[in-house]
Amino acid sequence: MPLHRLVHLIESHSQELASELLNRVHQSPHLTSFSKVPDHELRQRVQEIYSHLGQWLMSRTEGDIARQYAEIGARRYRQGVLLSELLWAIILTKDNLWDFLGRESWPGFEIEVLAEHDMFRRIDHFFNRAMYYAARGFEQAERAEEALAAVAS
Repeated sequence: MPLHRLVHLIESHSQELASELLNRVHQSPHLTSFSKVPDHELRQRVQEIYSHLGQWLMSRTEGDIARQYAEIGARRYRQGVLLSELLWAIILTKDNLWDFLGRESWPGFEIEVLAEHDMFRRIDHFFNRAMYYAARGFEQAERAEEALAAVAS
């Protein structure tokens, strides 16, 4: 199956995927500090990822991912989200996508076939980098706050 057909499937179901992820976040015992993130903000961010996945996988650069996810990491830090929960939320975003693709299988297409495809590598690459850069942004915001606190004392 061509990569563009899979990407179109995901992008055309971005609202459904975002709603499913929001439900998972609310139900997860690992994401208690995410209650500090407004639902509309989380839904918007996740829907942007899913609805533009083709761009993220095919044409966005490492620098684009670094900028976007460092910003997200810093924002979650300022909102009081724990780093472990930020990373768990990104993992859930990827798991949500794989679960969707598993449900949307059809004759001749199964998630195991997809895993052997270039799509698996690209999705994994994207989400791994998203986690790394989100953590970096989080840590930079934390260090900046600590430096300000040290100067104020």
